[in-house]
Amino acid sequence: MPIADLDNDASDTVIGLLETTESVLAELQDAAEQYESITTQISDTGHDAVVETADAYRRATGLLDRYIDSATGTGDFQAYVEFQDKFLSCVEELPDELPARGAFETAADRLDSRRLSKSDFASAREDLAPAKRYIEQLESYNQTVEAVKTARRNVTLHRRKLTDAIDAHDEALSFADVNLDAPVEQLLDPIETYNDRLHSEFDEFITTESTATVIDFLEYADSFSLVPFQSPPPDLRRFARESPDSDEPIPTLLKFASYSGSKLDHYATDPALLQTTVAVHQTFLERLDAEPLMIERPPPTAGTLRQFTGEAISILGRFASEKTIARLRALRDQSYDDSYAQLRTALRAQIELSADERERLQTGTMADERDALVTARTRLTEALTQTQSQVE
Repeated sequence: MPIADLDNDASDTVIGLLETTESVLAELQDAAEQYESITTQISDTGHDAVVETADAYRRATGLLDRYIDSATGTGDFQAYVEFQDKFLSCVEELPDELPARGAFETAADRLDSRRLSKSDFASAREDLAPAKRYIEQLESYNQTVEAVKTARRNVTLHRRKLTDAIDAHDEALSFADVNLDAPVEQLLDPIETYNDRLHSEFDEFITTESTATVIDFLEYADSFSLVPFQSPPPDLRRFARESPDSDEPIPTLLKFASYSGSKLDHYATDPALLQTTVAVHQTFLERLDAEPLMIERPPPTAGTLRQFTGEAISILGRFASEKTIARLRALRDQSYDDSYAQLRTALRAQIELSADERERLQTGTMADERDALVTARTRLTEALTQTQSQVE
């Protein structure tokens, strides 16, 4: 679907992607046409013949550059003899059917003189001009090959962006039949209530219970794979088991760890162990929160939620109130209701789709955008297929 056929409500992002599609396709088409043009020119002569003529031109002009000072005028006679021998041999060895062979012979005749001047060298270079175009053809060929490679790379990169956009549209279009006005608060309110209570009670647990109790809790939680608390470091576990200072709450120990050695002596039973353990793991202790036990919004699928709550309830029993645990059980029970999946999908749509996306979804614009993106990607794929032989 062309850009012009899209609804005026199409997103700027999609329009930009389609405009860039035209740009990278034009770049590739231009590079491909230049490639075809130069390969046709070379084919008319024959690739091997063009390469051989270009090599001969390089050898001949290389000799002119090398000997222009030493073999001219009344300079080095030995250099003059050496130059003439090399140049004439270079020309004599050329195949009779070599393109522009006459140019080499003309230059050789000009340089077959008892004395050479710099103007003779300049004229000989002009004589070789008909052979120079074969080097230019090879240079043009190499440039067009690189241009095609660059254009193909740009097309490939842009095609990936189109694929990402198509995937995003597919995900949004999966909500096409969802009732966006569904009463998602029936699912959202219990989740928020549970999370709020959990957050408050876990903070109280972390800040008031002994460090040993918290570390013991984390070790216990370690055995539950669906509740991903970070495992406490081994030296912190040893500290919790062996140090009398671990009877203090975490905030107190963190405050102690900031004290100087002499001040800490008045507060800690084993100051050295506290400093080398608590201070080292300050970041770990400060970042402890209830996140692994919280229910995300939107919540997981019904089956996943049931598995999660089975483990979470066991862990909550170590610190949470019965009311909080009851809230989680109620969420688990709600997952058995037929409305759970519908409410969850509606909540996903409300969270994941912007107001603009919801409007484009309901008006059909998003489906049209997807069709246009798929058409654009197909054109890019076809262009890449058509130009594959130009870079092999």
